[in-house]
Amino acid sequence: MSAAWLDKVNWSADGLVPAIAQDAVTGDILMVAWMNREALAKTAELGEAVYWSRSRKRLWHKGEESGHTQKVKEIRTDCDQDVVLLKVEQAGGIACHTGRQSCFFQRLEGGEWQAVEPVLKDPKDIYR
Repeated sequence: MSAAWLDKVNWSADGLVPAIAQDAVTGDILMVAWMNREALAKTAELGEAVYWSRSRKRLWHKGEESGHTQKVKEIRTDCDQDVVLLKVEQAGGIACHTGRQSCFFQRLEGGEWQAVEPVLKDPKDIYR
């Protein structure tokens, strides 16, 4: 497959693009991460989400430690081609390192952030 499609992505000055992981069935937003060109190419090649970890400064195959991989059903981009949307099947139903389905588990209530989604699995049991 030609890599010309990668050239159409509007990469930031540091070579990254935000990537939204969305449950392909429910439409729930699971997480947001970053991708560089290599991560997006690997994602398309493997059919599983691969991101760029800014903290680790390396590629991060989602689920490499937890087993909670993301099988990619579709890859889309927005109208400006500066955001990537991955429609995924989330292994184990857990996308967040806190053991929740989604990283978006806090809701603003009365001027405070409140956790409104349950922990499905204790992170101590996920990460060793």
